[in-house]
Amino acid sequence: MKINEKNLYVFARTPPFDMEGFLSKRGEVNKAFQRRYFVLKGNLLFYFESRVDKEPLGLIIVEGCTIELSNEVDNYCFEIAFNGNRTYILAADNQESMEAWMKALTCAGYEYKRIILAELKRQLHELEDSRNKVIGNAIEGQGASEEAKPRPPPRRTNPFNRPAPPPPDSSLRGGVVMSPLPFINGYFGSSNARMQQEKLMFKKDANGNGSPNGTPRVQRRPTQPPPTATTIFYPETVNNNQSNISVAERQRRRAEALDDFSRSHERFREELMPDVSAYRERQGQPLIQL
Repeated sequence: MKINEKNLYVFARTPPFDMEGFLSKRGEVNKAFQRRYFVLKGNLLFYFESRVDKEPLGLIIVEGCTIELSNEVDNYCFEIAFNGNRTYILAADNQESMEAWMKALTCAGYEYKRIILAELKRQLHELEDSRNKVIGNAIEGQGASEEAKPRPPPRRTNPFNRPAPPPPDSSLRGGVVMSPLPFINGYFGSSNARMQQEKLMFKKDANGNGSPNGTPRVQRRPTQPPPTATTIFYPETVNNNQSNISVAERQRRRAEALDDFSRSHERFREELMPDVSAYRERQGQPLIQL
């Protein structure tokens, strides 16, 4: 793969950085330690002569190598060892800096990230399996409980049930019970039902009595004849038995009735017609317009 050096230099000096700081590096020809400024971005480790330099002195690709402590005992040294190739020996200023750099370089390689990714996938699969198992057990337990629990039969409703009427003292208006329910034909409070009850009460039994309870007919209250309407103009009529009256007597009574009707009609005209005539004169127009 071809790498453009200018683009690589810009990439090396463009933040953010995974880690940066001064370290001492042992040279390949001159074995003395030289202080350099290191920048870690991903798996690329750049080192500069100073902090303000724009072009790096070198680049170390942290892949296929091991990060381990060095045999140097005088300084806080560690090394980046490639199998069969060059080994870079670096020295930090103190123990904390050395451990931080070794940890950052160990986590920078692709192989390390691949192992971490595989481990995270394994943990994710275990969590999903455990969650599916819990959900499956819950569903099985719920299904078993529903099967074990007997279901009650469906409740049937009686279509002939009707609401009871309100008590008499619930709402009285002028001594009359005002029910909040609407009038329903056939309701036990309606006239139709009352008539049916009266028919049942006065139904004759086999002995000729007037009710199923055995009430004799002679004990029932006799019905009163409807009163005859009377007026001041017409006398009361007497309903006598006319089966034994002769023809002459009937004609005489008829003549008397006609005379009485004529006298009553004339009396009516004498008493009421003056008022009717005065009313017509006040109106100035006939009572009926044709």
